[in-house]
Amino acid sequence: MTGPMKPVDPEMRALLLGAIPALRAFAFSLTRDFDRSDDLVQETLVRAWTKADSFTPGTNLYAWLFTILRNLFYSEQRKRRREVEDADGVMAGRLTALPDQEARVELSAFQEALNTLPPSQREALVLVGAQNFTYEEAAEICGVAVGTIKSRVSRARVRLIELLGMTGPDDIGSDGATLAALSHP
Repeated sequence: MTGPMKPVDPEMRALLLGAIPALRAFAFSLTRDFDRSDDLVQETLVRAWTKADSFTPGTNLYAWLFTILRNLFYSEQRKRRREVEDADGVMAGRLTALPDQEARVELSAFQEALNTLPPSQREALVLVGAQNFTYEEAAEICGVAVGTIKSRVSRARVRLIELLGMTGPDDIGSDGATLAALSHP
């Protein structure tokens, strides 16, 4: 039997539950697999709960959680080096639905273009563009310099505009996430 059960902190519980949608979105942007991303979020929440005493109140909880998630993802990646990648997209193809309206077609094209970015650029763009972290927070989460994050985001934006056949951010529709990802701060 392990030691006494840790008392439930209702505030921390509420904060962790509130972070789940953002964690799921970030995990999916890294894994591109719903099951793996859900497992990653679950492991992140377990780790955060068991290490809650190492969180400094008043600091950015989301940055702390995203750092845990990112570290778990890269640890998992190192363990999975021997697995076969879905290079031809067969698995990814089974996860998609046929678009039935223009917005879905555009979102699908955007997702495909986003998935072709190098992982470091995609990660930086998702953190800054979709999750609304500052460059400083994203740099802390990724463990790199602020300038590196700015460079990755800039290169990712340029490449997405190129891949989507746009001339610039003015060609983008009204989807808030897409606008945030491609617009320059």
